[in-house]
Amino acid sequence: MNKRTVGSETEARASEYLITKGLRILFKNFRCRLGEIDLIAAEPDGTVVFAEVKYRRTNASGYPEEAVDFRKQETIRRAALWYLSEQHMSPDSAMRFDVIAIDSTEIRWHKNAF
Repeated sequence: MNKRTVGSETEARASEYLITKGLRILFKNFRCRLGEIDLIAAEPDGTVVFAEVKYRRTNASGYPEEAVDFRKQETIRRAALWYLSEQHMSPDSAMRFDVIAIDSTEIRWHKNAF
């Protein structure tokens, strides 16, 4: 399987996982000139969740969540502000940034990861 196929399947698993936890998926693979956000979802209380999905087949080179470094976080933040503007939402809207880490054995959901 190529990386794109694995990425799509992993993001689909993460999306299904969030749905089972009561979130509503608003957007998958949001792209703008400032970056990309894997999943954008909404909590039942209206909080917008910007989620980065990371997958590792093994943890030999580190855990998936460790790959979301400061530079990646900044890219996601800028893309999130673009999304809010595009949706005519205030940058003061309730929101958070999560990481969904997936490996061969489990899914770990890190709320407010950054």
